[in-house]
Amino acid sequence: MTNRPVLITGGAGFVGANLADALARDGQHVIVYDALVRPGVARNLAWLEGRHPDRITTVVADIRDTGSLDLAVAEAGAVFHFAAQVAVTTSLEAPRTDSEINLVGTINLLEAVRAQGRPIPLLFASTNKVYGDLPDIALDRAGDAYRPADATLRERGIGEDRPLDFHTPYGCSKGAADQYVLDYARSFGMPTAVFRMSCIYGPRQMGTEDQGWVAHFLIRALEGQPITLYGDGAQVRDILHVRDAVAAYRAALARMDTIRGRAFNLGGGPDNAVSLLQVLDHIATLTGRPVERVFRAWRPGDQRYYVSDTRVAGAALGLSPATDWRQGVANLATWLASERGLTLGAAPWAGAAE
Repeated sequence: MTNRPVLITGGAGFVGANLADALARDGQHVIVYDALVRPGVARNLAWLEGRHPDRITTVVADIRDTGSLDLAVAEAGAVFHFAAQVAVTTSLEAPRTDSEINLVGTINLLEAVRAQGRPIPLLFASTNKVYGDLPDIALDRAGDAYRPADATLRERGIGEDRPLDFHTPYGCSKGAADQYVLDYARSFGMPTAVFRMSCIYGPRQMGTEDQGWVAHFLIRALEGQPITLYGDGAQVRDILHVRDAVAAYRAALARMDTIRGRAFNLGGGPDNAVSLLQVLDHIATLTGRPVERVFRAWRPGDQRYYVSDTRVAGAALGLSPATDWRQGVANLATWLASERGLTLGAAPWAGAAE
């Protein structure tokens, strides 16, 4: 912990709110900096303020508002940067806005931190999209899921040594911000690090079709609505429960002296690699009824296979094995059902403990 407050940009968002809650539970004062423009984040903020009225300070402001940002950074002892435009589809519709938020907003934050003239650790939430759509990786389809033809890649996943290859305006803006964060460690000696995140899921996620697909699938299924799959549904991701993501961010902050200037792939790893179709099958088991599926064309930049090689992050940060995806999805299903006053089916995984 730090004697100064911890600043979390995008702190009312899904991962930010879970991190803020964990820090506040341990006695840390937290500044939640959020523009409150995404659906559900105001509800997350109210939840945080209700649970920790003496440890949560709220700043409702945009990451592009340099005046508000400078004032918040001046108080901070550490910074977690989650504020972002998060949807590929939105970036294709409004690339200038996407770049202003994701890239220029990150530079605003870096400059605000640098201006303080004291070491303020900064951890940035990047994305696996910095690696592009991975067209050179030969894939086989095994049942309902793609898998690499290369046995070593199947066993380990994609490592941090993978060349960067930005696709879509979202990939470009997040990827450029990723590189700026790393370069501020090189050029200015600032204690910064980057997590290139795979698919994070868990309680307080208000998933949509464009972002947060695990929660979105569950919400649609619980409401008895069809789910649209872009592509064939066999695309694979390594999904990571938010409690494990929070543990990784906290471990990184505690080890910033040894990890500064480094980027880590953060996901569930090969043990939690699962296709969209496999997640839907599990959801059908949890809800006790089949899930209607509608198929549409592939979307730009969509990776048919992405699984993080988690060995570097695990060794550097001392991380525990990730939550099994079946239990984690059941945990999220239970939370979402409770939030909506719905009942899960009487399935083996239903109601799994958090």
